[in-house]
Amino acid sequence: MHALSLETIALSQSFGDFVALDQVSLRIRAGTLHALLGENGAGKSTLVKAVVGFQPARSGAVVVDGREHAMDAPAQARRLGIGMVYQHFTLVPGMSVAENLVLARGDLPAVVDWKALRAELSAFMRTAPFAIDLDATPNDLSVGEKQKLEILKQLFLRPRLLILDEPTSVLNPQEADEVLGALRAQAHAGDCTILMITHKFREVTAFADDVSVLRRGRLTHSGPVAQSTPEQLAHAMVGEAAAAPALDKLPRAAEPRPALVLRDLSARGDRGEAALQGLSLTVQAGEILGLAGVSGNGQRELLQVIAGQRPKTAGEIRVDGQAYSGTRGQNRDLRVRCLPEEPLFNACVPDLSVAENMALRRFDQAPMSGWGRLHWRAIQANARRWIDEYRIKAPSANAAMRQLSGGNVQRAVLARELSDAPKLLLVSNPTFGLDFAATADIHRRLIEVRNAGGAVLLISEDLDEILQLADRIAVISEGRVIHSTAAAETNRTALGRHMAGGEDAATPSAHAEALTCA
Repeated sequence: MHALSLETIALSQSFGDFVALDQVSLRIRAGTLHALLGENGAGKSTLVKAVVGFQPARSGAVVVDGREHAMDAPAQARRLGIGMVYQHFTLVPGMSVAENLVLARGDLPAVVDWKALRAELSAFMRTAPFAIDLDATPNDLSVGEKQKLEILKQLFLRPRLLILDEPTSVLNPQEADEVLGALRAQAHAGDCTILMITHKFREVTAFADDVSVLRRGRLTHSGPVAQSTPEQLAHAMVGEAAAAPALDKLPRAAEPRPALVLRDLSARGDRGEAALQGLSLTVQAGEILGLAGVSGNGQRELLQVIAGQRPKTAGEIRVDGQAYSGTRGQNRDLRVRCLPEEPLFNACVPDLSVAENMALRRFDQAPMSGWGRLHWRAIQANARRWIDEYRIKAPSANAAMRQLSGGNVQRAVLARELSDAPKLLLVSNPTFGLDFAATADIHRRLIEVRNAGGAVLLISEDLDEILQLADRIAVISEGRVIHSTAAAETNRTALGRHMAGGEDAATPSAHAEALTCA
């Protein structure tokens, strides 16, 4: 069997006084897909980094195929056939897809035979679960395409054990099912053992053979998926204090009022291509409109155009009946707020403090400033209040924003954006990489905005999230809205067919009319 078995014995790791792993003993059977669950900070990433030698454990042992190995460097893991797809991208932005794939091999000759390698790469792409243009660069790719490239980098190396940290967070349901189905087939064929960190119970029950749960650095559950219920797994993740249920939706107004209207919107992408092509839709006050679609079909460009970060080439944007161009003054007066994907880089200044980032919307208004001076006491007091209210884990309000985990950056930006009851909230993949409890909390806050009469445009590549939260759902493809429906009148399968282009749908203009009139 090409696939490896893996066992950790009393693995422990600490950082100062903080115990990240506490005597974790875990067994992963060769030729299986093993899911690893746990909240943010539970120790999942620390565990797998110890296994691959990125952060060697303080004590304990790693046993591969029955033999103990000193995993003191990533090179040792590679020699044993262990690969890992990290949660954060490790791509070289200026290199092509082909160069990034080849670079994953590590040891390269002084002169590369690109003719032979191109033939090898083309053959690999024909058998891969998904294909990406070999001549594109990561800067040309959407977040979902970058995630696919990270997985392809490891599959290209034919690993014997592959560790994936949240591999499907930005993939649509069909892509996620295809990828996980292909990986499970490889595992069951004995080609590669899979260890997958995930927060999605559906992926665990649908694809995993075994599941383990970490809580606060300790192993709280491990066993076959067939003998583990979602309730047991949730309890193992969060303990006695289970996450609060999402807030119930209040009835919508009998006569909806348009909060955001897009008419025939067009815009170009980073390479000058047509990213949005005559897109039209309307978001009503007091509703959540979910926008679903395969990654890279104009979602990122749409949010940037509405937020004023990318110019439109044609069309009209109206917010609360007024022509809108996304200026800071309009955002303040019309109470338009935004939670973009990758908020650390798209909604923050990473090297500024948490308090300074939280003040970016209102630093030039009382009580944060006056008489041409910033009032630092007010800025810090405001940040401490939001840190407590949103349960943000930060060393202090003066810590640099880049020191926070992804989930805590998400909470910090959300606290800032929801501070003054937004009338229009734009969100993109708001729970990417977040744990069970954090996801439930953010969902509840989005519904609170909706119930207070605000309009929410929810762009997400998690179809389950859209079905759970949205009142109406639109599907975007190639920069156009190609389908729209009430959320209560559809399901994952039907929406998936539209996203994949396999449903005979009305013309985009007909859908635009339906969305405008809904």
